Amino acid sequence: MSEQQILLSVGGIGAAALACQWLAWRLKLPAILFLLLCGIGAGPVLGWLSPEALFGPLLMPLVSLAVALILFEGSLTLHISQWREIGSVVHRLVTLGALTTWLVIALATHWLLAFEWPLAILFGALTLVTGPTVIVPMLRVVRPNATIANILRWEGIVIDPIGALLAVVVYSFIIASGDGLSQSLITFAAVILCGCALGAAGGWLLGQVMREQWLPEYLHNLASLAAVLGIFIAANLIVHESGLLAVTVMGMWLANMRGVDVRQILHFKENLSVLLISGLFILLAARLDLHALLSLGPAVLALLLVIQLLARPLNVLVSTAGSALNWRERALLAWIAPRGIVAAAVSAVFAIRLDQAGHSSALLLVPLTFAVIIGTVVLQSATARPLARLLKIAEPAPSGFLLVGANPPARALAKALQQLGCRVLLTDSSWENIRAARMDGLPTYFGNPASQHADAHLDLVGLGHLLGLSPAGELNALACARFRHDFGHKRLFVLASGLENRRSDKHRASEEHRGQLLGSSPMTYLQLANRLLAGGEMFSTTLTEAFGWQQYLELHGDRATLLFARDPHGWVHVACPDAALPPQSGWTLVSLIDPEPQTPQAATDKALADP
Repeated sequence: MSEQQILLSVGGIGAAALACQWLAWRLKLPAILFLLLCGIGAGPVLGWLSPEALFGPLLMPLVSLAVALILFEGSLTLHISQWREIGSVVHRLVTLGALTTWLVIALATHWLLAFEWPLAILFGALTLVTGPTVIVPMLRVVRPNATIANILRWEGIVIDPIGALLAVVVYSFIIASGDGLSQSLITFAAVILCGCALGAAGGWLLGQVMREQWLPEYLHNLASLAAVLGIFIAANLIVHESGLLAVTVMGMWLANMRGVDVRQILHFKENLSVLLISGLFILLAARLDLHALLSLGPAVLALLLVIQLLARPLNVLVSTAGSALNWRERALLAWIAPRGIVAAAVSAVFAIRLDQAGHSSALLLVPLTFAVIIGTVVLQSATARPLARLLKIAEPAPSGFLLVGANPPARALAKALQQLGCRVLLTDSSWENIRAARMDGLPTYFGNPASQHADAHLDLVGLGHLLGLSPAGELNALACARFRHDFGHKRLFVLASGLENRRSDKHRASEEHRGQLLGSSPMTYLQLANRLLAGGEMFSTTLTEAFGWQQYLELHGDRATLLFARDPHGWVHVACPDAALPPQSGWTLVSLIDPEPQTPQAATDKALADP
C-alpha cells in the first residue's frame, strides 16, 4: 500500500471508531456492537479495509500487545477486599455458576459444531465472561431494580479478570499438550510458574516505585505502560505464551497492594483501552471469514440458543438457590448476560497461535465468538427492557436526586423531594450528618461521592439529578465534574458560592463544570442555613384555576424562593435563575418561605407572653 492509502486507512479507522463510540453513547448500547458491525462492513462485506495489507507482519504483535493492555486494565479492578462485600449470589455466579456455564457451552460446542475437546473447552472459557463494558450500557437502558442492577454490575466487574485468567490458563494447557503427556505437564507448569512469578514480581516492583515515589507522579502512567509491555515481552521470551498470564497477575497484584493508589493508572488505562478496543475490534472484525462462519450453518444459531436458554438459566438457577430473590428477578438475571471485550480480544490472538500449533479448527474461534457477542448483545438489548417491564421489576425514568451533603439544609430539601415522590440519596463524609439523616429515615452513602469506592458502590439506579449542597464549594464542583457524564450538565445544580461571586472570571469555575445555581433566587449555603434557622420552612402548594402563579407571587412575594415544581405528568423540574418555569393549574410548587415579618408591637407582645 502507498503512504497515502495507509494514512487514509488509519484516519478512516479513527473516524469510524469515534462514530461508533458516539452512536453507542447516544443509543445507550454497548459500543462493541457498532465496532464489530463497522469492521465487518468495511472488511469482508465491502472490501475497503484489509488489516494484513495495512500492517503486514506488525498486525499480530500489535494485537497481542493491545490484548495484554486490555487484560491488565481489567485485572486492576479485581480487589480481594471486595469479595466479602458482593453478596452470596454474586459469589456463586462467578464460581459455581461460571463453571456451570463453561461446562454447558463446552459440551454444546463439541456436539453441535464438532469442535475437538480442547477447542470446545477453550471456547467455553472465552464466552462465559460478560464484563462491565457491555453490562453497564445495558443496565442504563433496562433500568432493573437496585438488587438486580447491583448483582449484574458486580458480576461483570468480577468475572472479567477471572474469566480472562481462566481462558489464558486453558489456552496455555492446550499449547503445552502437543508434546506428549509428561512434556505437556512440564510445559504447562512452566507457563503457570513463569506467568505468576513475573506478574507478581512486576506488580510488586511497580507498586514499590509508586508507593515510595521513586518517580514523579506524572511519570506513573508511562512507567505502568512500559512495565506491562516489558513484563509481557519478558515472560514470552522466557516461556512461550506466558505473557498474557503474567500481565493479568501483575494487574491483580498491583490492585491489591497496600498503600498503592492505582486510580490514576486505572483512569489512564481506561482511556487507553477505549482507544485500543475501538481500533482493535474494527481491525479484528475486518479479518472475519464470513464464508467459514456461514459454512457452520444452523449450528451457530443452535449454539446461541443453548447459551441464551440453557447455559445462563442453569447458572442463575444454581447461583440463586436459597436466596431471597423472587422468580421475576431470577428470570431477568437468567436473560441478561451479553458477551464482550475479553471474548473478542483474546479469541483473535488464541486462534492464530493455535492454528500455527496444528489445531485446524482454531480459526473458527474468531467468527464463532463474534457471532455469540453480536447475537447476545442484539437480542438482549432489544428484549431486556420490555421483559423487565413485563416482570414489573423495571425502575421508572431516572428522576431521583443525588444530594452532595447530609447537613441540615440538605436534609430539609431531601424531605421536600420525598414528599414529591422522588427518590433521594444523600452523600457526606461527616458521620454526624449521615447519622442524623438516617435518624430522619433518609437513604445515605457515607463517603465522598467522587471517590473510587463510590464508583463501585454508589447506587445510581433511579437517580437523574445532582444537588451540590455542601458548604465546601470545591466539593460541589468536583461532584458536578464527576457526574456530568451520568446525568448531563443540565441536571447538575449547586448552591451559590459567596467566595466565587467575588472572584474574577479567570478564578471562578465555569457553569459547565460547577452546574446551574439552585433556586429562583440563588442562595449560598450560609444564607440557606440561616433562613431555615430563622424559621423558614419548605412549603408545598398545588396551583389551581382559582389560585394560580400570579396569586402565589402576590401572597408570598420576596419571602418565597421557588426550588422545585412537579408538573401534572409527574416530572419534577428544578428552579434556577435561567429556567423560565411556566407553572400552571395542577403544578405542585416547593418553595422555601420565610416567616411573616413581625411588627414591633407583635414582637413586644410575644416577648411578654414568653416566660
